[in-house]
Amino acid sequence: MGSKEKCVICNEKIELRYKPMEKWEIKGTLCGKCYSKQVHDHYPGEHIRVNLDLD
Repeated sequence: MGSKEKCVICNEKIELRYKPMEKWEIKGTLCGKCYSKQVHDHYPGEHIRVNLDLD
């Protein structure tokens, strides 16, 4: 995975790509940090990961 893609929000190099949800109206790919922030901003409250077996 030699992608030099950058996050459309913070411009950092992306290690793991995240696609923004359509309702966020963001065009491009997000890094994990910015994706998590968007989730928190758009869906306030506590978020519990359900796919912990992937760790």
